[in-house]
Amino acid sequence: MRTAVATIFVGRQRTFNRRFQQFCSHHLVEPTACNPSAAWEKGQVENQVRTARNRFFKPTPRHPSLAALNGWLEEQCITWAMTASHPVQRDRTVMAVFETEDRPALVGLRERFDGFHEVEVAATPTCLVRFDNNRYSVEARAAGRRVQLRAHAERISVFLNGERVAEHARCFGRHQTIYNPWHYLPVLARKPGALRNGEPFRDWDLPVALHEVRQRLTAFTDGDRQFVTILSAVPEAGLDAVEAACATALAARLHSADAVLNLLARGREPEPPPPVLTPSSLTLGLMPEADCARYDGLRTMVVA
Repeated sequence: MRTAVATIFVGRQRTFNRRFQQFCSHHLVEPTACNPSAAWEKGQVENQVRTARNRFFKPTPRHPSLAALNGWLEEQCITWAMTASHPVQRDRTVMAVFETEDRPALVGLRERFDGFHEVEVAATPTCLVRFDNNRYSVEARAAGRRVQLRAHAERISVFLNGERVAEHARCFGRHQTIYNPWHYLPVLARKPGALRNGEPFRDWDLPVALHEVRQRLTAFTDGDRQFVTILSAVPEAGLDAVEAACATALAARLHSADAVLNLLARGREPEPPPPVLTPSSLTLGLMPEADCARYDGLRTMVVA
């Protein structure tokens, strides 16, 4: 398969994929290829796959995600190992032999291997990258530039010069477009009208307070521009702080951008410093008195 082998030579000679070699090095495995057209050499592996399929995947399990499927499969394997007899030591279970004889001989796993397939793609002027018959949005600063796309089993990550500019749950359909509306925030700052009719902003799942402010601003001619001004504060202040400012403004029957930004600025004001206590060594022994007659003692008689 291409994910493992780049070039096939005579006999068992292969040029393995660079990423596959990194995977083998990480787990201290030396890959060995079969001879061309010699399927019987991998029969042991295929038989084990058939055994596992008959044991755990009939009937076919249904799970909402790969993580749920992997969790269920792990439980099934442990349950089977704790009850099934070992093929050689019939008086013991598979799990008992594994814990006493196999586990001590295993090499400890320091960390997980970050397995992904990386390709270099070009981001379109509309901030989209294409992979596996689907399109994914990226941050506006990556539009029209070459980016590195890493396809994991469950997610898609996109990097620009080593900095992540997008991450999406991987889509296994075809000809679908997956948007993250926050990627288009700089575009909204220049074209607020896109908020109402733009494809990335349809059915935008905003927090309750932000959604309520947006609904109330639709009654104003500059409502889109005001709401975009509020959204522009999210990268600096954070979504939670902006949502809290919107909720406070709504409680006070306000919803304009100026009111929300004012409340947001108040929330960022630092707390006043605590009062400095006067040390006992600097405490006055004789308290001063407010007596203006004392200034008469400073007067001097001038003799002509």
